[in-house]
Amino acid sequence: MLAALGVAPTPARAQGNFEIQVYGSELTAPGQTMVELHSNTAVLGTTRTEHRIVRTQDAAHETLEVTHGFTPWFETGFYLFTSVQPESGWEWVGDHIRPRVRVPESWNWPVGVSLSLEAGYQRRAFSADTWTLEIRPIVDQKLGRWYWAFNPALERSLKGENAGRGFGFTPAAKVSYEVTPRVAAGLEYYGDIGPIDRIDRPRDQQHLVFPVLDIDLGPRWELNIGAGAGLTSGSDRLIVKVIFGYRFGPLPPAP
Repeated sequence: MLAALGVAPTPARAQGNFEIQVYGSELTAPGQTMVELHSNTAVLGTTRTEHRIVRTQDAAHETLEVTHGFTPWFETGFYLFTSVQPESGWEWVGDHIRPRVRVPESWNWPVGVSLSLEAGYQRRAFSADTWTLEIRPIVDQKLGRWYWAFNPALERSLKGENAGRGFGFTPAAKVSYEVTPRVAAGLEYYGDIGPIDRIDRPRDQQHLVFPVLDIDLGPRWELNIGAGAGLTSGSDRLIVKVIFGYRFGPLPPAP
């Protein structure tokens, strides 16, 4: 029946929650290096090892992201994933690299557009797929005090239990409003519906919604905080996250 409906049962997935972010189209300025710490914790998640993947509840995920801008249209980011597990303490999880290009501002498109390609390794204890590839188109726009972004990402396992499933659809989206000149309140959405040609059963899909705050601490700083609720049984039920970043190097001239 599942095959007739085009719906496939879901194999084991990654522990996830290492990098919970909706990307904007803007890149790191040429000659500048952005260092970010992504801190995420599942307050309510899995409570035991499942499919050889360690529990998510009470595990603190700390990801160091370092991104360098090379030209106005090209940057490259590097990720170091770590996890603090309740039973075993601090552990290395894996590493990813992410080159990204964008449509130059000189083209005067009505929306910002960029494209990232992320690939890397994660240990089997944290993911059923040890090598993965992600293609992430990014579209965004600022309209007065409103801002929106959409990331219709595609993710594929290169090695692991899901290697034969093709590309999966993992969309992310954001809308926010500037409550004050330094504080924007918004909603972020993250999903994983499974392979694009054979979607997962609804209960196995992942859908999370995060109310968030973006706080402007100055031109060199980045701060995003939020708490997310999982909407399906395939999602962690409650996650808190903080992204804290600092820019090194020359700042672009003020508009």
